[in-house]
Amino acid sequence: MSSTSSATSAQQREASSAAHHLRDLARLRRVRDRIDREYAQPLDVEALARGVHMSAGHLSRQFRLAYGESPYSYLMTRRIERAMALLLRGDLSVTEICFAVGCSSLGTFSTRFTELVGVPPSTYRRDVTRATAGMPPCVAKQVTRPIRNREARAPGRT
Repeated sequence: MSSTSSATSAQQREASSAAHHLRDLARLRRVRDRIDREYAQPLDVEALARGVHMSAGHLSRQFRLAYGESPYSYLMTRRIERAMALLLRGDLSVTEICFAVGCSSLGTFSTRFTELVGVPPSTYRRDVTRATAGMPPCVAKQVTRPIRNREARAPGRT
């Protein structure tokens, strides 16, 4: 094999790899968009992967590489963000909010909420309602946005 044909073959492999990577990124965006739209539906990694013709393992690995967290973690963050808004409205109980955002277990919901936000849902409702009183909604939303990946500080710690 000549050096010219080796170089051409290597270029073709690189182009094919780049095209495959772009197709995967487009699929990952579709998964992320689906999670954003359907967060309240029963979604699992297998169903999300089937929707974009990937294996669940490949989807999880690639999603984490692209977005810094697993599809499940991203889904739970979307659910908690929506729950935060519903808690501020004040017309639903914590249990009703849990089910409204797509969680099937109050315990899991409360645990994940506390991990992301730093306080349990009922405490959040009480404290944030007081803290954001009189604040424009756009500012309140930014101030109360959850922190991902267990980065919330424990109450009483700075």
